[in-house]
Amino acid sequence: MPAPAPSLRQRLGALRGPGVHPRSLDARALAALAANPGCRRRALLDGAGIDKAALARALGSPAPYGQSQFAIVRGNAFEARVKADGGAELLRLLHQRLAPGTPAPEPDGVATPDLAAAGPEGRAARTALALREATAAGGWALLDHPMLAVQVAGSPAYVEPDAVVVHPDGSWTVVEIKSFPMIDGAADAAKVGAAARQAAVYVLALEPVAAHVGAHTGRTVRVRDRVLLVCPKDFSNLPTAAAVDVRKQLATTRRQLGRLTRVEEIAAALPEGTTFDLRLAEDGRTATRPAQELAEAVETVGAAYAPECLAACELAFHCRGRARGEGAVEALGRGVRGELGGLRTVEEVLAAATAPEGPGGADDGADPDDPAVAALRRAAALRAEALAGSGLPAPRTEEPGCR
Repeated sequence: MPAPAPSLRQRLGALRGPGVHPRSLDARALAALAANPGCRRRALLDGAGIDKAALARALGSPAPYGQSQFAIVRGNAFEARVKADGGAELLRLLHQRLAPGTPAPEPDGVATPDLAAAGPEGRAARTALALREATAAGGWALLDHPMLAVQVAGSPAYVEPDAVVVHPDGSWTVVEIKSFPMIDGAADAAKVGAAARQAAVYVLALEPVAAHVGAHTGRTVRVRDRVLLVCPKDFSNLPTAAAVDVRKQLATTRRQLGRLTRVEEIAAALPEGTTFDLRLAEDGRTATRPAQELAEAVETVGAAYAPECLAACELAFHCRGRARGEGAVEALGRGVRGELGGLRTVEEVLAAATAPEGPGGADDGADPDDPAVAALRRAAALRAEALAGSGLPAPRTEEPGCR
């Protein structure tokens, strides 16, 4: 009698290695994953809870970025100030920005439920219960660091917003607290955009909870698509806030996460015995597995590298090196990749651009009717004409083209 097939949990555990606990995803990682739904490698590694930073170090391509310890300490201190005195300042800012004209929350009339529980699953269940009780009570409530679950490629991931506020009307607001400043009422657009994408993940995770709470309380429950972004004012440590509309980010995140291939489908296609176990030494940090063996395991899963990955994925430098080594046009950016159609490598592009046209031209395998090929040959002809008229020497044919 054949042995039963391993469950998905067991399969993902085998990919991590014996005794290796899964690494939890945060909203920033989920937002980055949603931005590149075609990357099966990241979907599998994140779904299995594999530490990509440690994997990148073991491969010899560590990601040279990350938040400094000073920034983390500064951010924690600012968040503690915003939430001091039962979140009085936070609620004042929220009422000012998102609920003007309604009665302000009384300091003693705001519920602050205890969300402590064992493990992320327990905390997510406790959060759902606290939201249900607070909504049914019909008053203000402040949930500090609630735990929410969101489905990613068929596997649950747990995320933790800075705060969620329950309004008396049954609506819920996500609160994001950041340490970058708002100067004259405006903050850096790129940082606000990143915060909005992160907040959209929280809104998405709250939606099924809101539907469940509404069904059990009989109240109309909705998650607001305007979140409260709290930052230091100007160059001080005083908090200020702005309402940020995340409808666009929410729609994009929902669509992109829906496009992710399910983790079990990717895992089922792997060769038998594939594992990303680093075989850590007794210190719990040093990988003892050969880098070449790890690289072969990583290459069994397809990647969708783009230069944007460098700012969002720990494995990006490894994937970039592979893409450059193979001459893949993806290394030049998604825009260039889209313009080149069926031409997949730099060698194919150069061959298509430099092949002589006409009946006596060399047969490079490129379709002359392909718009990309026609555009490349036209650009090459214009370049040769410009060089001929400038008096500059033409490139030597025995040397490879610039890459």
